[in-house]
Amino acid sequence: IIAAQTVAPGENALLAHHLAIEQAVIGGPLVAGETTKLLRNGPPTFDAIFAAIKGARRRIDMEYYIFQDVENHGEHIGDLLLAKRRQGVAISIIYDDFGSQVQPRAFFRRLAAAGIAVLKFNPLNPLDDRTGAWKPNDRDHRKILVVDGRLALVGGVNLATEYEINRFAKSGSPANATDLPWRDTDIEVTGPAVAQLEGIFVQHWREQRGPDLPLVLDPPPAAAPTGDSVVRFIASSPHHPVRRYYVTLVSALRAAERSITVEAAYFVPTRDETAALVAAAARGVDVALIVPSKTDSPVSQAVGRSHYGALLRAGVKIYERKGVILHSKTMTVDGVWSVVGSSNFDHRSIVYNDEVDAIVIGTSTAAGLEAMAAGDRARARVVTLADWRHRGFAERLKETFGKLVQNLL
Repeated sequence: IIAAQTVAPGENALLAHHLAIEQAVIGGPLVAGETTKLLRNGPPTFDAIFAAIKGARRRIDMEYYIFQDVENHGEHIGDLLLAKRRQGVAISIIYDDFGSQVQPRAFFRRLAAAGIAVLKFNPLNPLDDRTGAWKPNDRDHRKILVVDGRLALVGGVNLATEYEINRFAKSGSPANATDLPWRDTDIEVTGPAVAQLEGIFVQHWREQRGPDLPLVLDPPPAAAPTGDSVVRFIASSPHHPVRRYYVTLVSALRAAERSITVEAAYFVPTRDETAALVAAAARGVDVALIVPSKTDSPVSQAVGRSHYGALLRAGVKIYERKGVILHSKTMTVDGVWSVVGSSNFDHRSIVYNDEVDAIVIGTSTAAGLEAMAAGDRARARVVTLADWRHRGFAERLKETFGKLVQNLL
């Protein structure tokens, strides 16, 4: 059931259209009542993460691909978590062994010694494997924070120093792409759907054969509906027989009637995704693709650029964002359907990674994402078909090499 919203009649029709498609994909009804808040870039996201942890009364669940002892306004997250544990808050952490390898393991031992439940996802050392199905290429790319079953954050922002306020405020001409500030997006959700995300975390913990989770006495009552958006959290994994996020994404692209806006950190589309974008543009949908101008993954960028020709010929508008490393993973369709999460628009997120994404049906979140996208387009280089056709031999060679290895990215 979707709550009434103050929108134009045409937008009501689009809401109903995408709601029906989403319900068909999951095979059941969706319930409205979520409140959402978009968080642009690392500093506001860190502010929200630290504030949520400080406000915790019973339980904190965290799952991050990169988990470092990040600093926010002079306070380290490790110290904050230890303080909350001393207050009696149950804390559980999953971190990816590969993504978090830059963080000294003494940090995690310190948390565990204080009574925080810490679980290393898919250890790189096969002797540490607990599941009996060691696959070092399968990684936990999720970014999740759940507090007291009432508030959640998901998106593209890792607990990584790249997102600290000093890095984002950096000015001047960086020596290379990795010195650029990171442009990313998270979403904060309050409402009944948060319990669904907490269940996703617990299921993942059990799949990794983690120890018994801390017992939380006197659980809080179920979160009451307070907003007017529909939110559905989708967990995806190479072990799931059906990639529900991928099905949802392609279904939304195929159902688009007016507009599609994609912000893709790593654009390595599948055949179905490319075909859906081309078909949408060909039938008159306004399709905009925003990708990085500079990136920490040049091979992924080369593969993405190899698709420009087909997209541009169909009428897709392509923008390469300058001045930052664009790391956002967002999409809006028809101003009513949105996604914010950890899944990239690439092959790896479908085949190898464990991901989590928030699907939002509602006009306010879509409007916020489209406003962010407009700001990024204003700071981007517009790629034209003429530009692409006249690219140099070196660029063409990079694209050819990229295509040879794209399934490994």
